[in-house]
Amino acid sequence: MSHPASRLAAALFAVLTLGSASAADVQVAVAANFTAPMQVIAKDFEKDTGHRLIAAYGATGQFYTQIKNGAPFEVFLSADDSTPAKLEMEGDGVPGSRFTYAIGTLVLWSAQDGYVDDQGEVLRTGQYRHLSIANPKTAPYGQAATQVLEKLGLTASVKPRLVEGQNITQALQFVSSGNAELGFVALSQVYKDGKVTSGSAWKVPADLHDPIRQDALILKKGAANPAAQALVDYLKGPKAAQVIRSFGYEL
Repeated sequence: MSHPASRLAAALFAVLTLGSASAADVQVAVAANFTAPMQVIAKDFEKDTGHRLIAAYGATGQFYTQIKNGAPFEVFLSADDSTPAKLEMEGDGVPGSRFTYAIGTLVLWSAQDGYVDDQGEVLRTGQYRHLSIANPKTAPYGQAATQVLEKLGLTASVKPRLVEGQNITQALQFVSSGNAELGFVALSQVYKDGKVTSGSAWKVPADLHDPIRQDALILKKGAANPAAQALVDYLKGPKAAQVIRSFGYEL
């Protein structure tokens, strides 16, 4: 007859073994605008589920090309809804796994306090030399920025001042480094817990551009990975929702 202490040790060993066997890594392609919230969510996800999230951050269009070329991503968090829909239609995603995880907000931002007014008039009147945007061909926030300029009738006058970042992170860097006086960036990059964290900003009215619906998709490579499904479930849960909202996204 075995000793109670050894039975307990065996049971604990079984639980620990089971836990480590079921914990898995998940490779995630994340749109650059979602970097800050994803870093918070990744820590919570690992703590709460035991799974480990390995994230790469970049432009949505570039991720599309990488996924088509066999990159090892298992979940894709896009900056739009059309790219995941296209991947799903082309057979690169798990059917029915696509959903909107956030709705983004575009802002005109300057690192200088008081430089950007609350109506964005600085675009017409400011003596700025450079306006930073993300590449509109690969970054949905860059595309939204060009739509805003078009609606405001400023496309031609602003064109000589435009500087393009490869993605929204680089667009922000141009402004924060002073290489551009102002730029169109994601609200989430300059916002935390109800306020803009530095500089000055104009929240662009939503009717000046197409909605920035950001969809997630489990990719074909993640179909059999329990951590991929766990991440999608986690993103739909209340803890992730709280983080997402705290960075200025709608749900």
